Amino acid sequence: IAATQPSISWHLRENARDHHTSKFSSKELIVRRGQPFTVTFNGIEQPEQNLIFIAETGPKPSKLAKTQVTFGISSTMDKESWSAVLQSTSSNSVSISISSPPNSIIGRYKLSVQSTASGSSSPASLGTFVLLFNPWSSGDDVFMSNKAECEEYVLEEFGIIFAGNKNHINSFGWNFGQFQEDILNICLAMLDRSLNYRQDPATDISHRNDPKYLGRVLSAMVNANDDHGVLLGNWSGNYEGGKSPSSWTGSSEILQNWKKSGFKPVKYGQCWVFAAVLTTVLRCLGIPTRTITNFSSAHDADGNLRVDEFYDASGNHLDRAADSIWNFHVWNESWFSRSDLGPSYSGWQVLDATPQEESEGIYQCGPASRHAIKEGDVDLDYDCPFVFAEVNADCMYWNYDSVTRKKTLIFSKSTEIGQFISTKAVGKDDRVDVTNDYKYEEGSKKERDIFKKARKKLGLEDKFDPTAPTQEEIDQKPDISGKFKVAGPFEVGKDLNLILVLANLQSDAKTVHVNMTAWSTVYTRRPVYEIWKDSVSVTLSPQEEKHFPIKISYTEYQQQLTTDKMIQVTALCHVEGGIQVLVQRDITLDNPAIDIQVLGEAKVNKEVDVEVIFTNPIDVEVMDCVLQVQGNDLLRGTLKIDVPPLKASEKSRTKFKLTPFETGPKHLLVHFSCDKFPDIKTFKMVNVID
Repeated sequence: IAATQPSISWHLRENARDHHTSKFSSKELIVRRGQPFTVTFNGIEQPEQNLIFIAETGPKPSKLAKTQVTFGISSTMDKESWSAVLQSTSSNSVSISISSPPNSIIGRYKLSVQSTASGSSSPASLGTFVLLFNPWSSGDDVFMSNKAECEEYVLEEFGIIFAGNKNHINSFGWNFGQFQEDILNICLAMLDRSLNYRQDPATDISHRNDPKYLGRVLSAMVNANDDHGVLLGNWSGNYEGGKSPSSWTGSSEILQNWKKSGFKPVKYGQCWVFAAVLTTVLRCLGIPTRTITNFSSAHDADGNLRVDEFYDASGNHLDRAADSIWNFHVWNESWFSRSDLGPSYSGWQVLDATPQEESEGIYQCGPASRHAIKEGDVDLDYDCPFVFAEVNADCMYWNYDSVTRKKTLIFSKSTEIGQFISTKAVGKDDRVDVTNDYKYEEGSKKERDIFKKARKKLGLEDKFDPTAPTQEEIDQKPDISGKFKVAGPFEVGKDLNLILVLANLQSDAKTVHVNMTAWSTVYTRRPVYEIWKDSVSVTLSPQEEKHFPIKISYTEYQQQLTTDKMIQVTALCHVEGGIQVLVQRDITLDNPAIDIQVLGEAKVNKEVDVEVIFTNPIDVEVMDCVLQVQGNDLLRGTLKIDVPPLKASEKSRTKFKLTPFETGPKHLLVHFSCDKFPDIKTFKMVNVID
């Protein structure tokens, strides 16, 4: 090699185009494994057959751990190992195509070159490049044959997350932002901050070729428990000292804040924030990933495939059980093969970064094969029993007397948990229901057989459970039925109107004493503030049905509402001479609407006006109004606009300008907050043309 230092041209644009990495905002070469990339060396005076390349990653590269590889120039590409093939030569430059095997370790590599001819000359460093997973390559564990799915689950920076409850599903946009500035570096730094890396860096890096290993490690790193990871969870309803989980609109701000603070956990996250950040990290590294929302999601803390809920005699939902039924829970699915389990368990794998229960001593969850969940194969790695319970657990509702400490079963239900399991459609802003991919039809014989199979595999069939209800308790039949009827959607700022409907199922009259309560809750259905209570006694004639209208005014609930805008209404009916009947309804209130108008055509590098319209729906002034706007390829960073206070029923029109810099369908995310409505979110698809 000449005395002058050889220089390298990385052909950034062409390689990025071929490797689907053009969206990264980086001056460094970013390529995918199992696929060739081209580099040109200048200032090399040796014949090219004398060149040896060295690629190494991690703090202690070694050939044994495959963190250091050396390869010369060969005539053909080798699929099994790193190789280099000559493309062209001129007087003192050489173009070479380098390729890595499809099971290479991912991460940042140093590339150097050495000549075999000049004896002991030390290698000349050429610079660094980053190697990622490759879902477009058939040899890769993350290979996805459907190109539209690769586009959505790896390259799409906009997502829709579903929330609310089973009676009322709503959704909001999210900016994953996996290609935004510095995000890739933060994702790589996250791997180097994991417990596994701290304990044994060389072994950790040698496993970074395996998506199931990385998925598990990152499910631990996205939460702050155990390892000072990215996000600190908070389900209290009080978010002082940080941002309320509902106020985030994208992942890049969270990840950048984590790095800026010297990697101190960001406050605060709840399930959809953990899941959205994990989506960003895995898509960034090239593992196809999506968010999944499960409605009526069980948190089975004691592993008995049963969730217990307790109510006092007044109908108050008691926060005394480790088990809970969340209105919704969001986790992730990532796509990769499971060579450890066999081909039928490959495909979508459940990962969950929300810290709920420890797995192998730390808060991590998955990958659990979705196929294993559906088939009740709960003995397979990793964490299948917990995920199986999230979509399948049986529910038991108990009356608890705090004086005698006696609990009485009110009723049990096996069809409550795991409903309307949802994800965003590929290439469209629609909801797709994937419930049938998690379980057989609710109530069918096959579904019950799978449930029994899971119980048996967990050793629950033969074990006496002193906390379980007797068959006699389970079989008892109530004398009356009850339900809450609602008329239309509920909106923040309006009074809530419901009707309690009670019906006598017997041929003799029944006297019923009803205790009713309404509590504001967080989305996990943890009660936070009592809003309202009432009681009524009634005699129902044989087969009679009676209606009791309930009104909870805005002034009664306004101060008590959590940022989740959820209220649980309960009626505990004490039937004289019969068993108690529990009637409950979870209500999610909708925010008032905001409207986005794009005034004219959106063209690349041309200014376009956008107007955001909001009308104050309540009869008092709203203050501290702030509008925040973001959208990849439409504007850089987040635009923040202070909006003047709005009197009762007053309409605000806020205008701003955008200059889009990429063509195609883009999403504008708008977040409006004020003292009475903390987090109003909406998004609009903007089609940018040339």
